[in-house]
Amino acid sequence: MHLSVVIPVYNEQESLPLLHQALHDALDALPHPWELVLVDDGSKDGSAPALETLAATDPAHTRVVLLRRNFGQTAAIAAGIDHAVGDVIVLMDADLQNDPADIPMLLAKLDEGYDVVSGWRHDRQDQFITRTFPSRIANGIISRVTGVHLHDYGCTLKAYRREVITGFRLYGEMHRFIPAYAGSVGAKFIEVPVRHHARKYGKTKYGLERTLKVVLDLLTVKFLISYAAKPIYLFGGTGLGLMGGSGLMLLFLLIRRFAIGTSVFDSPLFIIAILLVILGFQSILLGLIAELLVRTYHESQRKPTYTVKRFLDGQ
Repeated sequence: MHLSVVIPVYNEQESLPLLHQALHDALDALPHPWELVLVDDGSKDGSAPALETLAATDPAHTRVVLLRRNFGQTAAIAAGIDHAVGDVIVLMDADLQNDPADIPMLLAKLDEGYDVVSGWRHDRQDQFITRTFPSRIANGIISRVTGVHLHDYGCTLKAYRREVITGFRLYGEMHRFIPAYAGSVGAKFIEVPVRHHARKYGKTKYGLERTLKVVLDLLTVKFLISYAAKPIYLFGGTGLGLMGGSGLMLLFLLIRRFAIGTSVFDSPLFIIAILLVILGFQSILLGLIAELLVRTYHESQRKPTYTVKRFLDGQ
C-alpha cells in the first residue's frame, strides 16, 4: 500500500512547519511508503515560500502543488488527488485542528476491509452557534438526502481507497460530498471518532454564507447520484405528476358541472389545469432530451455505466 496525504493550504504559514513535523512523527513508523501532497490554493501570506522550503528539505516525502490563484478548497483537493500516486488517499486540513496521529488508526480500519474511513469530530473545538450547530443540521440533511449516514461530513480527515474516489470531478463546494460519491459506487464505510484541536494560528475560512452553496451543491449531488444515468425518471416522473394533477382538476370541474351546473371554462382551475398539462408534457420532453445527452456522454467517451471492484481470472 502506498499512502498519499493530500492537504489543501490557504494562508497557513505559521501552521505548516508544525504540521510537517507532526506528520513525520505519525507516519515515519508506517511499514509502507508515504508522501505528502501539499496544495497551495493561492495563499496571500508566506505559505507558498514555506511550502517550497519543506519540499526542498524533505524531497523524499513532500510534494507541493502551487495553484496560480485561489480556486477554493474543493479545487485544491481535486488538484492534490490528481497529483497523488498513492493507493490510499488521506485528506486533512492544514490548520492543525486535525491530528496527524489519527492517520494510522484510519489506515488500520482500511486494513479491516473498509473502502472509506471517515473522521468524526466527536468533541469539536469550534464555536457552537456559528460552526458546530449549523454543521449538525447540515450533516443530518446530507445524510438523509444522499443515503450515506455520517455524523460529520465536514470533517476533512478521511481515508479513501483510490478506486472509490476516481471517475468523477469535483466542483463548487463538493469536497464534503466525496463520501456520497464513493457510496454511489458501493464503497464500504465506517466512521470513527478523531481528535479535534482548537485553531492556534490564523482565522477560519468558513462562515454561514457557505450554507446556500452547500444546499445548492447537495441538489446537484442528489441529481448526479440518483438520476444522472436515467434522467427520465426525474423529469418524466415530474411531468406525469403534473399531468395527473391536471387530470384531477379537470375531473373535479366536470363533477361540479354536472352536480351544480357551474361552467367548467369560467373557473380559474381550468386555466391552471391546462398549464399543468403543458408543463408536464414539456418536462417529459426534457427528460427524453436528457436521455439522449446521457447516451451521447457515455458512448462518445466510452464511459462505462458500472464500476468493477475486482476481477478474478482462474487461468
